[in-house]
Amino acid sequence: MASEMLYPVMPVYLKEIGFSVLLIGILEGVAEATAGLSKSYFGKLSDVSGKRLPFVRLGYLLSAISKPMMAAFIYPLWIFFSRTVDRFGKGIRTGARDAMLSDEATPATKGRVFGLHRAMDTWGAVLGPLLALLYLYFNPGDYKPLFVIAFIPGLLAISFTFLIRENRKANTRIKLGAASAFSFAQYWKDSSVNYRKLLIALLAFTLINSSDVFLLLKVKEAGLDDTSVISVYVFYNLIYALAAYPLGGLSDKIGFKRTMLIGFVLFAIVYSGMAISNELPVFYVLFFLYGLYAAATESVAKAWISNIAEKEDTATAIGTYTGFQSICIMAASTLAGWIWLTFGAPATFLFSSGVTLLIMVYILVLVPSPASYKAVNLI
Repeated sequence: MASEMLYPVMPVYLKEIGFSVLLIGILEGVAEATAGLSKSYFGKLSDVSGKRLPFVRLGYLLSAISKPMMAAFIYPLWIFFSRTVDRFGKGIRTGARDAMLSDEATPATKGRVFGLHRAMDTWGAVLGPLLALLYLYFNPGDYKPLFVIAFIPGLLAISFTFLIRENRKANTRIKLGAASAFSFAQYWKDSSVNYRKLLIALLAFTLINSSDVFLLLKVKEAGLDDTSVISVYVFYNLIYALAAYPLGGLSDKIGFKRTMLIGFVLFAIVYSGMAISNELPVFYVLFFLYGLYAAATESVAKAWISNIAEKEDTATAIGTYTGFQSICIMAASTLAGWIWLTFGAPATFLFSSGVTLLIMVYILVLVPSPASYKAVNLI
């Protein structure tokens, strides 16, 4: 709720205080790259320390305090710093949190467990923008107080972490240098061939999957008001929340690979549609499909990775993936901003749609089906 309350108004707010589309892309990219490096480091640190909860708690704390920081000043460097603090918090908590989820699942239920997490996370992404929509209905164009209001659910999130009891034993003899900002590079060398093949596909897709900010900018540039932009985003998250758990369960039955490919097909359809659409009803159809795509890929990717990795390396494996992913997001958002300014919005979306089809061919031909990992996982 705290993060997603601000997400749909962020691009509008940034443009209002003087950020160009290209600068917004760079901002999102730098923030995600910071998150990526911290994900790999703290994922590895969580594995070698044997603890998860302290990383989760600190991560949510930093993200919470970053919200009111955004409203304090409008200087570009301060905005960059505030946004980076938010993403740094995400980087600290992600690997440890996902490893906690993996610990509570079996190889046969990973899709459902990660799907449930994604569903609950996305329900917050429904309620947050709805609160923002309600506020802006009575206070149109007054964005700054929203950043202070978002601090409240952020504090609630931290308080709930104190209800969790961790059973893992802490490792009190952590070697210096056991984790570094570039732990993802070392794990990449030590990981299995199947892990690397899967990551190549996922990271190639990330390179052409820019921030959702660009989708919202397209809706805004079609002439729709703030209420319509936020309502479309709320609708997308509602579909995402409703579909995440069922599609996670489906992936346990038909396999992660098939579910992922279904998601990529939906993504290609959505981005092709965004290139030519300017009508609100069509945007709703596209964001409906976009919600299904997200539900079929994000949690499934982490479940797939956690089934490949050794249990003691789960946080490192996921942190490595999300670390590389965040760096690719930096390039993707910057690239999307450049294509948008140089060739226009349609070219941005058609480029991503076309490359997605090539990535699907790579997955079909070169990435083994997760079923082939079953025997390994049961040993």
